[in-house]
Amino acid sequence: MPTVDGVDIRFFPTDRVTTGRSICHLLTGAVLAMLAAMLFGLLVTLWGAALLSLVTGPSGGALLVVLYVIAVLVLPLVLAWFVHEVAVLHRLRFRRLLEIRISEPAWTLRSTGRQLMYHAWALLIAVPATVLIVAPPAARRFVRHDRQTADHLLGPTNVEILKQRVDWLRSSRAAIVLATDEERRRIERDLHDGAQQRLLSLALNLGMAREAITEPSPEADAIVAAHDEALTALSELRQFVRGLHPAVLNDRGLDAAISGLAARAKIPIHVSVQVQPRCPASIEAVAYFVVSEALTNVAKHSQALIASVTLTRLGSKLHIEVADEGRGGATAKPGGGLAGLIQRTASVDGELSLSSPVGGPTVIKVVLPCG
Repeated sequence: MPTVDGVDIRFFPTDRVTTGRSICHLLTGAVLAMLAAMLFGLLVTLWGAALLSLVTGPSGGALLVVLYVIAVLVLPLVLAWFVHEVAVLHRLRFRRLLEIRISEPAWTLRSTGRQLMYHAWALLIAVPATVLIVAPPAARRFVRHDRQTADHLLGPTNVEILKQRVDWLRSSRAAIVLATDEERRRIERDLHDGAQQRLLSLALNLGMAREAITEPSPEADAIVAAHDEALTALSELRQFVRGLHPAVLNDRGLDAAISGLAARAKIPIHVSVQVQPRCPASIEAVAYFVVSEALTNVAKHSQALIASVTLTRLGSKLHIEVADEGRGGATAKPGGGLAGLIQRTASVDGELSLSSPVGGPTVIKVVLPCG
């Protein structure tokens, strides 16, 4: 059972626990268990006395009755708080004396009951633990049982550990998506400010040289060809840079970025974007590339004459719909564009649904978290 601190208590090597450390651990636990038992006993006694007074009819003034009621209601909460605090001391004992780290479980009724059971166990072995000074060989055996019991009662349950693991994986994946988006932006800036500007300067110089040479010659033909190649390369580089991360997405948001995609499409695209307030940058990037890839698939495969893109923010969710009236029959094949859309959507805990009967229409719906 791995813990938050990275130590699995069940696989802790027993040969690292010396007899002396075992005795110290158990004697410290015995003292702590006895003190906890007296404290718990006092609280239970006070609660029982207050409850009995209310049941049998309290004597005294109204203020005393109010105190009894408060005691009956509050003392169980105080007891639960002490159960957790004493468990903290037990986990500290394991960490300091045995170098075993046990994660703290969530504060629930179940975890309170489990920790209370461990306090009863610690009190149970407190009496034999006090005679370990004259019988030290038994210490290691007691520690082994104590360690196993603490694993099950003081630490989180398997469900809690799995939940912690899922939460960690979710936050880790979000961090990776954010880092990837930042790296994509950096590459876009470097290409835009570096290679693209130099290629633009080269195209301008070749254009001026082309204008300066008026007589036909092999040199003039070479310059014309080089100028045309430079213009083509510049156009391709701009498309590549725009595909990495469009600057307009940062500056003006999804409305302008999606409208730009529609303007460059080969067929008419009806765009409706109602996203206020704006979503986080990583979610906007995923939404942009989902729409971009979906429109690319429409142009390549659907044979549609018109398509529509709708983006709407409803609460903490961004809803995206890309529809076309093409031939339909689209499926998510491994390595295909739709499979890529599913992976990109899932990277931010989004959901994608596809409806594409043969004959059309094809509708892709995506829901992204936008909180």
